[in-house]
Amino acid sequence: MKKRGQGFTVSLMLTFALAVVLAGCGSNNNAASTNAAATEAPASANAGTATEAAATTEPAAEKPTVAFVYIGPPGDGGYTYQHDQGRLYMEKELGIKADFVENVPESADAERIITELAQNHDIVFTTSFGYMDFTLNVANKFPNVKFLHASGYKTAENMGTYFGKNYQASYLSGIAAGKMTTKNHLGYVGAFPISEVVYNLNAFTLGAQSVNPDIKVDVVWTNTWYDPATERQAAISLLDKGADVLLAYQDSPATLQAAAERGAYAGGNDSDMSKYAPDNYLTNPVWNWGPYYVKAVQSVMDGTWKSEQYSGDMADGMVELAPFGNKVPDDVKTLVEEAKAKIISGELEVFTGPISDNQGNVKVQEGQALTLEEILGMNWLTQGVEGTIPQ
Repeated sequence: MKKRGQGFTVSLMLTFALAVVLAGCGSNNNAASTNAAATEAPASANAGTATEAAATTEPAAEKPTVAFVYIGPPGDGGYTYQHDQGRLYMEKELGIKADFVENVPESADAERIITELAQNHDIVFTTSFGYMDFTLNVANKFPNVKFLHASGYKTAENMGTYFGKNYQASYLSGIAAGKMTTKNHLGYVGAFPISEVVYNLNAFTLGAQSVNPDIKVDVVWTNTWYDPATERQAAISLLDKGADVLLAYQDSPATLQAAAERGAYAGGNDSDMSKYAPDNYLTNPVWNWGPYYVKAVQSVMDGTWKSEQYSGDMADGMVELAPFGNKVPDDVKTLVEEAKAKIISGELEVFTGPISDNQGNVKVQEGQALTLEEILGMNWLTQGVEGTIPQ
């Protein structure tokens, strides 16, 4: 699926170009900020000095050069922040200093940036859904470079995809919301009306309905990934309609902060956002990218990497649930934890029938469960959701 677009400034482009020219193939200089360590490292090695290498009986294994393309800033508190935490984890575990470029829009600028990185790196992670076609175009031009794209579905011999079943954690967030509401009226601040957001909205609704069948969920689409002002206004509109618990699928904590001002509960997305309003925080899905990044880069180092479409989940730890807020009672926590254990064990499948859409059409028969492919292509809203999917 993801993500995400802010304006890519001229100064950032010039800085990046200068970094490539000056540092060449082994650069550890970030286009938007400088990675402080190893700026004088040899072009193709992060493995130690020539003196150290000469002292061994065999040359030290060459470590790959790695780069990340981010849709937003690492300080967004959400999606990009979690990817950056994953990068830092990978650096620590493997001793590799990676480069990153932030605030790259999902436009032709992305293809240009990915191309520049491919000229100087062995592995390039592109972390937003809208980078998919651009990544594939560049992968076809650089067959010796490995590309890994978050949330997409297109692959090549040297390009794989990765994402996770975050709808599992959305379902658990829905259970918490369904128990915390006093009005049976929830709100969902949706990002873009794409399948990824749709199936998370539906999972949230199904989770709430599992403990409170009278629930209804209003949805507002912002067409943003990170625009605090727009997301705040969307949250306020839902609160004005009477929703008393909100969940948001953007990278900013704006929805949570707006809810807190009204005394309502809310959760965000991607990371633990409790620090922004601990007394009004519910919980929300969290990404844990670090172990996957270690696994992927290590497989390149070992010569075992193969293109794949990797989908992590709560069982392998790629998807997690954020800690509960201060005011969530113990009985609600227990209920959520029991459902979480069933999801991890495989006993509970989120999209198991009977499920109807909000037009009354049966989408999943009783006793059946949607396949992952069917979930990833979801283009309907479940019964209980007030709203439509914009075309």
